[in-house]
Amino acid sequence: MSANLKKIEKSVATLELTIPKEKFEEGLDYAFKKNASKFNVPGFRKGKAPRFLVERYYGEGVLYEDAIEYVFDEAYQEALKTFNLEPVDYPDINILQIGKGKDLVLEATVAVMPEVELGEYKGIEIEKIEYDVYDGDVEYELEKLRQQNARIIPVEGRPAEQGDIAVIDFEGYIDDKPFEGGKGENYELELGSNTFVPGFEDQIIGHNVGETFDVTVTFPEDYRVEELKGKTAVFKVTLKALNKKELPELDDEFAKDVSEFETLEELKQDIRKKLEEKNKREAENEMKEKAVMKVVENAKVDIPDVMVERQIDLSLRDLDYNLRLQGLDLNTYLSITGKTIRDLRKEMWEGALNRVKTQLVIDKIAKVENIEATEEELENKLKELAESYRVNLEEFKKSLTESQINGIKEDIAYYKTIDFIFNQCKIVSKKTNGKMSRG
Repeated sequence: MSANLKKIEKSVATLELTIPKEKFEEGLDYAFKKNASKFNVPGFRKGKAPRFLVERYYGEGVLYEDAIEYVFDEAYQEALKTFNLEPVDYPDINILQIGKGKDLVLEATVAVMPEVELGEYKGIEIEKIEYDVYDGDVEYELEKLRQQNARIIPVEGRPAEQGDIAVIDFEGYIDDKPFEGGKGENYELELGSNTFVPGFEDQIIGHNVGETFDVTVTFPEDYRVEELKGKTAVFKVTLKALNKKELPELDDEFAKDVSEFETLEELKQDIRKKLEEKNKREAENEMKEKAVMKVVENAKVDIPDVMVERQIDLSLRDLDYNLRLQGLDLNTYLSITGKTIRDLRKEMWEGALNRVKTQLVIDKIAKVENIEATEEELENKLKELAESYRVNLEEFKKSLTESQINGIKEDIAYYKTIDFIFNQCKIVSKKTNGKMSRG
């Protein structure tokens, strides 16, 4: 068998494969034996006619498809190895020459892993990002702690007010008919939280426990349920109970109750420290993202369309999964947004192209710089994953395939490479008076 790389253009390779006539004859014999029971030749019991009569009666081409399938893979794999090609899709096959007693000549066209031409990736200059922590940020976190530790106490002797927690039964009607999802019992609704249809909560204010009353609302035009958009509904509401939050005082006793600290001041300092650490991580992640974007922009690579299409397939599966967590699915989403799957794929194209290019560039840098996951890093990652899934580490390891282990290693190497790029960066301060100062 022999192979010739006719051309490789925009990461699409065209191979010419020549399979000797003896090997093709072997393939024809295989195809005949595989299909013998299907052939019905006059004068012979079904499946008993010799091959030369089957070929004469049905035509020689009746065996070609299975014969080509028999001989192709070996020749194709050998050619890929010879020319160091990594396919990213199935090949299209074109027959150039075929016939009994002749060499079989095939042309295989296939998208292959593109070659990445790296640009500058060391010493990339990026602007320093810093996020300050203000007193208001600390106060906001303290207020969240107060809300989390509030006591819920019953309200007596007065009607509902803004900020109360109303316990209600309700059922909604459109044109005097109940609609799906419009009914609830013992539902706790904080008045003023704006979690219900606009106008609903305001109409509870002023009513007393035990009262049953109507609440009339109009669903917004952008409401998530298509059937309810712009519709007017009347809800029969019974106010069963009223509660309110009693917030603790912000003092040293509060600090002792909600933390390991003795004073409110110590709690504030700890909150500030954690916010500073969080802001530092976020700033660093943003700088890493900007550095990677520059490195990717500096690189050149011809990406086959099929790689982008596959990335879009993954994105659509992720979207469908996330929609299902919200009680929807992809078809419902398309119906709500008025889009077709083709519209969605078109919208996703640019982002998918960028993700594929980023992956290819990072992988190339990892290869050039010999960045790999160490056994220790792999073990630590497996421990982390086992803990997150709350399973025994050894059992978790046994459940993983070799492909999954390799995927975890690739992820580790990917993020190590991003860290490598970032650590090589020149971090500069924001421009001041037209000059750039070193950070």
